[in-house]
Amino acid sequence: MARKDDLILHNIGKLMTFIGSGPVPGAEMDRIEVIEGAALAVSKGTITHVGKEDAIWKVADLSKRASCIDCEGRCVVPGFIDPHTHAVFSGTREQELGMKLKGASYMDILRSGGGILRTVRETRSATLQDLVRQMDARLDMMMAYGTTTAEIKSGYGLDRVTELKLLRAIKTSKHPVNKVATFMGPHAVPPEYRGKEEEFIDLMIGLLPEIKEEGLAAFADIFCEKGVFDAKLSRKFLTAARGAGLSLKIHSDEIENIGGTLVGAELNAASADHLLVSTEKDLRALKRSGTVPVLLPATLMTLFEDRVPMVREMLAMGLPVALATDLNPNCMVPSMQFVQALACYRFRMTPEQVLAASTVNAAHAVGLSARKGRLASGYDADILVLKDRSFEHVVYAPGTNHVDKVIIGGRMVVDGAGC
Repeated sequence: MARKDDLILHNIGKLMTFIGSGPVPGAEMDRIEVIEGAALAVSKGTITHVGKEDAIWKVADLSKRASCIDCEGRCVVPGFIDPHTHAVFSGTREQELGMKLKGASYMDILRSGGGILRTVRETRSATLQDLVRQMDARLDMMMAYGTTTAEIKSGYGLDRVTELKLLRAIKTSKHPVNKVATFMGPHAVPPEYRGKEEEFIDLMIGLLPEIKEEGLAAFADIFCEKGVFDAKLSRKFLTAARGAGLSLKIHSDEIENIGGTLVGAELNAASADHLLVSTEKDLRALKRSGTVPVLLPATLMTLFEDRVPMVREMLAMGLPVALATDLNPNCMVPSMQFVQALACYRFRMTPEQVLAASTVNAAHAVGLSARKGRLASGYDADILVLKDRSFEHVVYAPGTNHVDKVIIGGRMVVDGAGC
């Protein structure tokens, strides 16, 4: 028996999505599909029909208990996908803002025992329940601003017990935001392993069988940076992670270029993230490998960084650029809308490009492009009803919340997000 549609959104002023499948490269990120006077139908969490409203009413097969949402002529877009966050940790570091304002760099703060190492101390002492509670509170904020799927990394434990605790917190959470877990044990070198980086990498590699057996992570990641982990150790860890069945990501070229992006491309990583100081050679390697460049404009803001990545070159080269918040104690930005505005004003990306970067391309960066990131038949019903009649208003008027309704898996989770 055919499934009955149990949800229909109608009176949509503009429905904005992308045709085709997989990521959207370069210039095609501007080729958005706009359906005016649209509607869409959903059955058991999956979109069944999308198109002009008159046509949808004819083909939709509504159950007796179907919900109908009148979108009042507003704009509807796919749920935002945040492909790079560190949302599971304990404690905050607001005192470091003053240090940065006085000229301290990220690495200066790290060497003084602050930065990641301060968060590690607080996270190690937190219980599993503490971590779930704090992470879910951050996910509440992210969801209110339109995030329906978030990648979440471990990396604030830097020891066996806490890294596993962080991944178990992600798995334990019942929050409606879809969660993609990434094991990032090699996020920094803990003080007890300073000068023994390879021994620490071996310790992290030793966790891989247990992580795989419990199904705690889909991806593995490492911070390839001067003073942290070099290209050789990054390759060693990621190669072992791939052998354990995990997909790969890499933090590369954030502060200095020591070859991390080339390592990620060589190993066919799903994404390479940051890329502030990447070169044309690095970008061409990403193009050959199919690795998605994930850019983090809010991180540049919190680091007082005036430079920007080679965004124009990435787009001209046909790379499927993605955007993410990098939510973490050094970048407490839960809103993809804010990141989208930064991408327009700092990277000179168009509204259409940032929508692609926050939906279809971000979905590909977390291995979910077959199910998420588009409003099309067969895709998960992760849907945003905006307060506005166009997506352009989201980036035109930053500083407020432009999302009215959030639907995840066909279920309304936010109705009237407030200002």
